[in-house]
Amino acid sequence: MTHSPHTVSDLMTHTAIAVGSDASYKEIVQLMNQWKVSALPVLAGEGRVIGVVSEADLLPKEENRPDGGPAPGHAPTDPAKADAVCAEQLMSSPAITVHADAPIGEAARIMARRRVKRLPVVDGVGLLEGVVSRGDLLKVFLRSDEEIADEATTVISQLPDAADLQVRVADGVVTLGGSLADRALVPLVARAVRAVEGVVDIRLDLRQG
Repeated sequence: MTHSPHTVSDLMTHTAIAVGSDASYKEIVQLMNQWKVSALPVLAGEGRVIGVVSEADLLPKEENRPDGGPAPGHAPTDPAKADAVCAEQLMSSPAITVHADAPIGEAARIMARRRVKRLPVVDGVGLLEGVVSRGDLLKVFLRSDEEIADEATTVISQLPDAADLQVRVADGVVTLGGSLADRALVPLVARAVRAVEGVVDIRLDLRQG
């Protein structure tokens, strides 16, 4: 059975592309284009993450370009970033980060709540260890139905009075069949199976034991 990814370290990119605080605007754009990323951690000292510069941080400069569009006197969304020329001036700080041992669900919640696509992964003192993206988190849904079924079966076998349940998986949707003596156990069983990485949904086909 393939190991189920449970923490950020299982999915993150360990070789992260980053820039120093003095990196120029053009250097940042070139790196984003070269590595096909939408944001870069900004580092200081021995590799401590002090901020993140994203495409959104770069756009005010283009927005402020006189191209005959906005009326004279139009102010850019962020005037300071429109005039910025290096990473330290452009970056959003403090950086929104996550630790390598954080559960995958925690990283997903941070991304959703803070509306970011990528998170620098840092150690206990803020040094960069890697980067995790939305795409990385979605890799759990690439697990095969067989892998999911094997792990779900193992999980169920450890629950009281649920070891005889049958597990079927199709396209990540788990169907639990068989009998369950105590219907009060249904929420416990469903929660345990839903915690298996790669599960899209759960269907119950149970009869009273």
